[in-house]
Amino acid sequence: MADTVRRIEYYYVKVPDQPGTAARTLGPLKQSGVNLIAYLAFPIGDKQSQLDLVPENPAALKEAARKADIPLSTGKKAFLIQGDDRVGATAGTVSKLAEAKINIIGTMATAAGGGRYGMVLWVAPADYERAAKALGV
Repeated sequence: MADTVRRIEYYYVKVPDQPGTAARTLGPLKQSGVNLIAYLAFPIGDKQSQLDLVPENPAALKEAARKADIPLSTGKKAFLIQGDDRVGATAGTVSKLAEAKINIIGTMATAAGGGRYGMVLWVAPADYERAAKALGV
């Protein structure tokens, strides 16, 4: 099966880099029924971490965050690539962007079990539409 590429909207929140902050952020979202199709957390320095939240429904995330007083960033754009797991699964995607001379500024990929994989891929905002064209979306 061919890989699927989707345009996605994500938001981030900056939190103290200490135990429990992810749980205090994700808990209210879960209680509000927000489905995250991807989630990434990493330290950004000065005792802070950034949580990237990729919702299935951006409006539901924004409403739940508002109710829980979670200060989301403005919406950002990325791509979600999913497909059958195989050797070099991500190579075709990154090659398309290399051929189009588009720099990838971030990526995260993982085997998803059941013979599937998923990847979130970020490019500079100025390159987003060109990247979408190169990726066929």
